Amino acid sequence: MDFGLSSDQVALQDSVDRYLNERVGLDQIRLFADGSDYREIWQGLTDLGVTSLLLPEDQGGIGLTLLDAALVAEILGRYVAPSPFIGSAVIAPQALQHVDDTIAAPYLSRLVDGGITAGIAFSELAGRRGDAGVQAIGNKLSGKSLFVLDPLAELQLVAATDGALYLVEAGAPGLQQLVHTTIDRTRISGELRYDNTPATPVTDDADTVAGLLDAARVMLVADTLGAAQHMLDAAVAYAKERKQFDRVVGSFQAVKHLCAEMTAELEPCRAMMWYAAYALDELPEEASITASQAKAHISEVGTFVARTATEVHGGIGFTDLLGLHYWFKRIGFNRQALGAPESLREQAAVLQGL
Repeated sequence: MDFGLSSDQVALQDSVDRYLNERVGLDQIRLFADGSDYREIWQGLTDLGVTSLLLPEDQGGIGLTLLDAALVAEILGRYVAPSPFIGSAVIAPQALQHVDDTIAAPYLSRLVDGGITAGIAFSELAGRRGDAGVQAIGNKLSGKSLFVLDPLAELQLVAATDGALYLVEAGAPGLQQLVHTTIDRTRISGELRYDNTPATPVTDDADTVAGLLDAARVMLVADTLGAAQHMLDAAVAYAKERKQFDRVVGSFQAVKHLCAEMTAELEPCRAMMWYAAYALDELPEEASITASQAKAHISEVGTFVARTATEVHGGIGFTDLLGLHYWFKRIGFNRQALGAPESLREQAAVLQGL
């Protein structure tokens, strides 16, 4: 039995890879980090069909699975591509299936054509921080959400403190959308503040909300996997060409061992990510456990690869010349977003009754 990807899944990754290889080089990443917009990059991805991956065919979508979405997320991580993929292409299309069609349909059509983007304010589901929290009274929200992915998006999916999920439009009365500067300059993250802000209920079903949170976590896992793979590939390529004492450094046993150890740690993570993404659709009873375990483990492996790949490059690895720090910091952001390894392992233990 073949436990690899299908030919269609390989072709999906290849098409996204070709586009990003042509359009998202290090110069573009630097421009975005300095304040440029990702709209042009996102429109190209939209034209490829990434926004319609998860929509059913009767709604004009492709009808693929969360595993397919994770494969796209992996390639985005490989290029540290700035995009609102998680909110706009993964979470919003699923969440809007629980909203009345007269409300959802206009949003879905604009998400599919790239006319609007969606952000996700799910951090309160992973654990409250400080005085953050969102209270809902009569479909109006008050409070604030921290570590929001894409806080400037036209559509926000907001998790209240009681676990219910709401839809909030940009520009709604009492809504403030704030951008924070984090270590990861390849993403827009920030804060939403609500002051009696009108919101549309999406669902208060705990299993549904948990499933959306798990999906977001698995997309971060795939992103980390892609970013770590890039750092490993860059380290191996550098070791093959950099010379010391008239020998390429890749011929030194210490460097060989570093590269081999990174490969040995990272390669099994790919199957782990595949299984976690597969479980979201096919094994709901295992989905939360596998999502938590995958994010906890692959976050730590990604951190190890990021550190070790930088060390293989020597002093130049810490400079902006190669830009490795963009991948390093993306992995670091992913590690903490929507639950750090320690809290996720505790959650997995609770789910297993330990």
